[in-house]
Amino acid sequence: MGEPFLFGVATSAYQIEGSTHVDGRGPSIWDVFTARPGAIADGATGELACDHYRRYREDVALMRWLGVRAYRFSVAWPRVLPEGRGRVNPKSLAFYERLVDALLEAGIAPFLTLYHWDLPWALEVQGGWRSRETAYAFAEYARVVARALADRVPFFATLNEPWCSAFLGHLTGEHAPGLRSLEAALKAAHHLLLGHGLAVEALRAEGVKRVGIVLNFTPVEGVEEARERADRYHNCFFLDPILGLGYPESPFRSALTPPIRPGDLDLIARPLDFLGVNYYTVARVAPGEGVYPVRYLPPEGEATALGWAVRPDGLYGLLKRLGALVPWPLYVTENGAAYEDRWAGEGAVEDPLRVAYLEAHLEAAFRARAEGVDLRGYFVWSLLDNFEWAHGYRPRFGLFYVDYPTQRRIPKRSALWYRDLLSAKGSN
Repeated sequence: MGEPFLFGVATSAYQIEGSTHVDGRGPSIWDVFTARPGAIADGATGELACDHYRRYREDVALMRWLGVRAYRFSVAWPRVLPEGRGRVNPKSLAFYERLVDALLEAGIAPFLTLYHWDLPWALEVQGGWRSRETAYAFAEYARVVARALADRVPFFATLNEPWCSAFLGHLTGEHAPGLRSLEAALKAAHHLLLGHGLAVEALRAEGVKRVGIVLNFTPVEGVEEARERADRYHNCFFLDPILGLGYPESPFRSALTPPIRPGDLDLIARPLDFLGVNYYTVARVAPGEGVYPVRYLPPEGEATALGWAVRPDGLYGLLKRLGALVPWPLYVTENGAAYEDRWAGEGAVEDPLRVAYLEAHLEAAFRARAEGVDLRGYFVWSLLDNFEWAHGYRPRFGLFYVDYPTQRRIPKRSALWYRDLLSAKGSN
């Protein structure tokens, strides 16, 4: 643990960039999904979002003002390869090169995620993640981005939260592409992992310094059988294959299984340099009915605007668990809270609940680190209020309030708190 601890902030392309029809970007599954009536809570899309594609220099200046050492962002696959594979769009690659150069000039390490859910629509019409071919297309995309940026970007994560892509996108239908099929979800899950393994090989061949993946984890509490089943679903389904353990016992009452071919599990278990850990809350469960017989109980105690229990002890326990299982350094790549913040023209938006949330979770993370967990970084979700997927724009996660009609960024009390914390720790 000799290297400096990385304090950072995180975003993703579709949630902040906007400019969905600019400079040759192709449509993504989220462009199509948000056009579906009723798919998004407030009927919003990512067409403008935070206008980051045009305002990125302003946003890098905000990060520099905060004093963060790293910025986790994602590259938009449909910008770089509008048809998903084949023809490269040089204008979009040039945008990410400008962003990376601006970060480096500000003394901020780029922490790049290749896939944060915005699959090119051209690949979705060919089967999307349900098709094995998409895994090979993803590796091709990884090579293109690495050839452009590996000399300047020290961290590459292949996937962000493949659990959400597979299960929310293909089983519950809450996320793009909005399917509701266990067979589709299991195919998508396996091909996401296969794409990860193929991309790891491609990135290493292009000289990327550190390669990893970002998984979301939800510690589970409740009656034993339901708890164990939910734990396999939320926490083991993607982690176990990456650790070389194969898939866990199925959490589903079904004979359907992932479409594994010889050699797949070895590819998926390629050694990594880090694991990104996204944590927000815990789940309380009880036995239920149906193909996934688990019922979710309401949170106890304090909760965020999305109804997520505020449980910093869950992060501590998760990091201790992962520290004992995972042979690579850990980074908390997302942690934050949504509240319905209000701005009335003041210089800083008051968000005391977010300050308390972040303070308690950072304390939990550093407690685990002090007890031997190889934790090397912590990224607040998020730098800016943004498009929060199926919830639209109402939930606000940002350290900076975004007044969407004017695109003005206003610091919240949490931004001032984080800046003071980093200054005190000598991170400027």
